[in-house]
Amino acid sequence: MYKKIMLAGVITAALAAQSAGAKTLEEVLKEKGVITESDYNEVIKSSPKSTPIAYKLGNGFTFTSPDEKYQLIIGGQLQARYTFTQRDGINSVSDVSAWNIPRARTFFSGYVYNKDLTFKSYQDWAQLNTFSTGTNSNTSKVLLDTWLNYRIVDEAQLRVGQDKVQFSRQYITSSALNEFVDNSFVTSAFAPTYDTGLAVLGSVAKGLFTYSAAWVGGNGQNVVAADNNNSYNIRLTANPLGEVKYSESDVEGSAKPLLSLGGSYYHDAVRLNKDTLGVTTVENNNLGYLNTTSGWLGKNIGIFTTGNPASENINVSMFELDTAFKWQGLALQAEYYWGQANSSSRSNKNLISRGAYAQAGYMVIPKTVELSVRYNWMDYNAYATNSLKSEVQGAVSWYINSHNLKIQGDVTSSSYQANAATSNGAAAPKGGNSQTDTLFRTQAQILF
Repeated sequence: MYKKIMLAGVITAALAAQSAGAKTLEEVLKEKGVITESDYNEVIKSSPKSTPIAYKLGNGFTFTSPDEKYQLIIGGQLQARYTFTQRDGINSVSDVSAWNIPRARTFFSGYVYNKDLTFKSYQDWAQLNTFSTGTNSNTSKVLLDTWLNYRIVDEAQLRVGQDKVQFSRQYITSSALNEFVDNSFVTSAFAPTYDTGLAVLGSVAKGLFTYSAAWVGGNGQNVVAADNNNSYNIRLTANPLGEVKYSESDVEGSAKPLLSLGGSYYHDAVRLNKDTLGVTTVENNNLGYLNTTSGWLGKNIGIFTTGNPASENINVSMFELDTAFKWQGLALQAEYYWGQANSSSRSNKNLISRGAYAQAGYMVIPKTVELSVRYNWMDYNAYATNSLKSEVQGAVSWYINSHNLKIQGDVTSSSYQANAATSNGAAAPKGGNSQTDTLFRTQAQILF
């Protein structure tokens, strides 16, 4: 009996140090007849089911209860970026040399009671002093994804809380997994960003098809709606050759070709309010497409505010189509966006914006060095002149430890007209002129 107890102790200690994925020591000993079936069952019963504390670069610290009913993961993301913007001199605007921290994030995730009830909470401390100019409360942009998710089956899950609106493949993809220093400006112009509400989502046939349908507040990140103008969003994807994860580049070197085809629809109602002094404010004040310097509707909001009545609703509809392909270090991705805004009959204004990007990357040194190119194009107002913007970009990425630790650099030639979004705060060119700026960016990232 003493011998068995000592053997069980040795096995238990060895189990704690064993790496995941290999045969366990007790399985080997049982197969070789060193221990009996009853000995094996006794050791399994007394051994811990999982390592209580673990750490892995990119995944953070994992704390798991002995009965595996509770798990907490703590980690973070840090990006440090340098940008040099060279003007072409049309407006006599100076060049810009800038360092910044675009993202400094922490996250908490895991499950409670069982593995079907999961949670996530992300915070971006780089946005600590960033507030929108609207009138609704709690418009800070620190709090990102914060939700509870209950898995009934893989095909049917319920999620409540704040999450990224599932619109656009590139926007849904984490900023930590980008192929370039940042997203295409077209994606940023159309993305609704975050919103709070209820979603039904699922993955069918191990990712062959995925879907998401959400009903959200409609006012954006950390903003409580003050009316009944909620929004809804639907996204569908098909992965006929197997699941394609939301990650740019093929740093893993996919052994077989992978293809994804997706599409999204989003509808919202934007509320305009005019005060007694004639100042018009937009109630939906934390939505990306309403950003007054970069959003397709925010950039053109003056169309609806000029001469409008005391208050008015603008109906917003957006469509998006996307595709992605990966194979042996090659990564291709493209998206097309279309947005329409219609005011009520009182002012009878209409706006259509559209844009697209296409990018390609190849691992010239497998799993280590990647070269990428991207073309971006957008028409901010299809009914107006001088509203075009385009960019051509090239990038190089050094994956020291996949996306967990990487250094990236890209160069962008940005050409824009008077009624399009400028680059890095430049003054808009006058008349029908087009200004071309050149941006050089480099960025280091660590996930911890």
